[in-house]
This record gives sequence, C-alpha cells and structure tokens, in this order.
Amino acid sequence: MINEKRKVVIIGTGFVGMSYAYAMLNQNACDEMVLIDIDKKRAMGEAMDLNHGLAFSGSNMNIYAGDYKDCSDADIAVICAGVAQKSGESRTDLLKRNTEVFKSIITPVVESGFSGIFLIATNPVDIMTRITQKLSGFDSSRVFGTGTTLDTARLRYLLGDYFNIDPRNVHAYVMGEHGDSEFVPWSQAMITTKPVLDICEHSDGRYCREEMEKLGIDVRDAAQKIIEAKKATYYGIGMSMTRITRAIFGNENSVLTVSAMLKGEYGQKDIYIGVPAVVNRNGVRDVVRLTLTKTELNQFAESCDKLRQLYDEINLQ
Repeated sequence: MINEKRKVVIIGTGFVGMSYAYAMLNQNACDEMVLIDIDKKRAMGEAMDLNHGLAFSGSNMNIYAGDYKDCSDADIAVICAGVAQKSGESRTDLLKRNTEVFKSIITPVVESGFSGIFLIATNPVDIMTRITQKLSGFDSSRVFGTGTTLDTARLRYLLGDYFNIDPRNVHAYVMGEHGDSEFVPWSQAMITTKPVLDICEHSDGRYCREEMEKLGIDVRDAAQKIIEAKKATYYGIGMSMTRITRAIFGNENSVLTVSAMLKGEYGQKDIYIGVPAVVNRNGVRDVVRLTLTKTELNQFAESCDKLRQLYDEINLQ
C-alpha cells in the first residue's frame, strides 16, 4: 500500500456513498476517510454527522470533507457519483452524460498523483468501470467495480433461507453483467462441499431445480423490487463495497465477484464484467476460471456481447 494509514476517498456523497461510509465507520475499515462532492456543503455536513458517531463506533477514524488534491496519497478512490436517468432518456444517452461526469472526476484524481486503486460503484457498473480504466490509463488490475458482489450476496441469502443453512456456508456465484443478463452458474453452486443440484436430485422432492431457477430470477429482480418500494438501493451495496475494501487492506486474496477485466478467461477479453476474482492489496490478482457448462458459457458470452454493444454506443474517444 502507498499509505500506512489506510486512506479512502469517497467521490459522491449520495445514498450509496454514505451507506458505504457508514458501514466503513462501523467496521473500522480504514483510518482516514475523505468525502468529495460537487455539493461541498453536503460533504461537510455528512463528515460532521459521521464524526459525531465516532465515540460510539470503537473507531479512531479521521473523517473530513476534501477535494481532489486529497487523492494524492489515498489507497483507494471509490466513485459513487453519477447523474440520474431523465424521463424518456435512453440508457445510451444516460451513459454519455455519466461519461462526462467521470471525465470531470478521473482527470483531477489522476492529476493529483493518485496511484492507488479505483473502486467503482456507479451504475451501469461494468461500463463505468471500463470507462474509468480507459480515462485513467491505469493497469486494469487497479481498476475494478462492485460487479455482482451484491447479487452474489443476495443469492447466498436466498439459498440459505431455502435450505435452512447459514449463508456463509453457501458457495454460489452470480456472474455476468450487473443487470438483466446476469445469471447463476448452477453447476458451480454448493452447500459446504455438496453441489446444490445434487441436493435437489436426492431430496425426494423436498427441494427441486425449478425452485433454484426461481431464486435466480428473484436475485436478478431484487433491485427493482427494492426501488419500487423505497426508490433506491444503498445499504446492501454499501456493505458490499466495505467487504471489498477490507479484502484490499487486509491483503486477503479473497474471491469476490467484482467487475474485472477479462484477458482471455472464458474465451473473452477486453471487457469488464462480474466474475469471481482474487482481490488483495494490489487490486485484482487473478480472475478465477470456473468450469462452466456449455449453456453457462453461452449465457456468459451473451452478457459480454451486450456490454460490448453498450460500450461501443458511447463512442468514447
């Protein structure tokens, strides 16, 4: 790490950014946390509010509102900023507007001398992560997104509930785009060391594969249901980002389904997408190559094609 005091800069103090900040404070996941927002007054207010909770957190964290020069010695720059979609606006037009926002962020971050890791949470996260890598010129190992980490957590929660098993003993992943084309490779889903599909097959009807497919759909549609109920999702992703941050600072070599650049894995390259990857203090060490079925490989390829098409429509120069 370039900074002995684990320093994180959060760019964007909306619901996602502040849910992340709150989770970081409660888990004592860093030593120094800087809040940057175009609305400087809001960033100052958020920093004050968090600081007033320090006495209850067991943390000795330095929290303050700052600006891009504070990125110079940061270990991680977390981007949560972005514009909301206008009524009737196409996804491509939204992406183009968000690209302009990212240009206004990434340029001063890099110019500050920042040489740490970019972690991207802004949606569509796979595309925005690729844009960040393009604009920054950083090695792809040091630029990655939240990917399907939250989707994977949702899947494990639902599987744990279905089988009445602690989700921490469920080993299953959501892969692909963080969006409509994501999928669950059921051939790789396990409870402890036993394949989920085998459990279904030998359960005398107690469990069935059809229910697994329904759970996969529930995972894919979870965000939309939450948005319909409360207008936005932020607690879960804030916790996911904190988990990723702890993996970085702890040099854990943990396997997390982040949005990582593919370089030939699964027959794909030059695309950011949600895959199991080894995360440590240097960023993404490796992409884990799961043994997918032919059907699952086709699902993955379709998801990659969708993201390529969307990225190409931006025509980023």
